[in-house]
Amino acid sequence: MFSEPEREVSQRMLLAFTEANGRLSGTMAALPKSWGWQGRTLSGRVDAPDGPAWLRLVHTRADRANSKLWEGPQAAEYAMPPAVPRPRLRQRLTWTENDDSYLAELYDLVSEPTVTTGSPMLRHLPDLSGAWWTSLRAALDTVSAVPTDRVAVRQAYLDRAMPQFLGQEIDTTVPAWSTAHGDLHWANLTCPTLTILDWEGWGIAPAGFDAAMLHSYSLLVPDISARVRRHLAHALDSSAGRFAELVVITQLLQTNRRGDNLELAMPLRQRAAELLGRLT
Repeated sequence: MFSEPEREVSQRMLLAFTEANGRLSGTMAALPKSWGWQGRTLSGRVDAPDGPAWLRLVHTRADRANSKLWEGPQAAEYAMPPAVPRPRLRQRLTWTENDDSYLAELYDLVSEPTVTTGSPMLRHLPDLSGAWWTSLRAALDTVSAVPTDRVAVRQAYLDRAMPQFLGQEIDTTVPAWSTAHGDLHWANLTCPTLTILDWEGWGIAPAGFDAAMLHSYSLLVPDISARVRRHLAHALDSSAGRFAELVVITQLLQTNRRGDNLELAMPLRQRAAELLGRLT
C-alpha cells in the first residue's frame, strides 16, 4: 500500500518476514510484497500447507506489544459474526528481539483487489454494484451491534481535539456509541466482491463512525461521496451521524499536520463548515 521504507527498516522487516513465513507456512513467499505506513507492516502471498494464504507482519517497540492494535485482529476473529465479510485468521505468532516485537498473522487469501491501492482516499470513480453497497450496509450494521469493551475512539480525545481542529466551541459529547471497524477506508475494502480488511483498530466509536470515515475519504469524488450518503443514510442522516462526520474530519485534519491526506484538507474544511452550520 505504501512505498518501501528506508534501507535499515526494510532489511529488518524482510528478515523477520522470512522467519515468520518459515515458521507459519514453511514456504518461500512470492513477490510482490505490500508495505504499510513507514514500514510498520509487511504483507505478501504465501503458499501454506493448507492452501494459498496472506501473511501479514507487524512491528512495534517491545514496550508497546499486546496493545489494542496488537490484539485487534485476533479479537475480531473471535467476536465478529461469520456474516461480516473478512479474511479468516488461520494462525498467529509473536516474538521479541531486543527492543523490537513482531506479530505475524496468516490469513485466508483474498483474491479480489482493494478499491484503491497506495492511498486510503478515493481519486477515481470505482465500479461498485448495488449488491456491493447492500453488502457494505449489512456488514456495518452487523458490526455496530457486536458487544465489546475495546475502544476505537475515546471521549477524552474528542474533548481535546475537536475544538482545536474545528476552530470553534463545540459540544464534544458523543450522542450515541456503537461498535465500529475503526479504519474503514477504500484501501481496506475489496471489489467487485466486498471483503473488509485490517481489523486491528476496531472497537467502540461514535455511532456512524465507519460510514463517516468512508464519506470523508470520498470527498475528492463527489459522485461517490453522494452514493455513500445515499446508501448509508441511516447511519449519516441524523444528529449522531453528523457528529461522527465531525469526529472523522477532526482526525483527518490532524493527519494533515504530519503531511498526510493533504488533498483532502480543503474539502474536509468545507464539509465541516456545512455540518457546523446545521448545528447553529
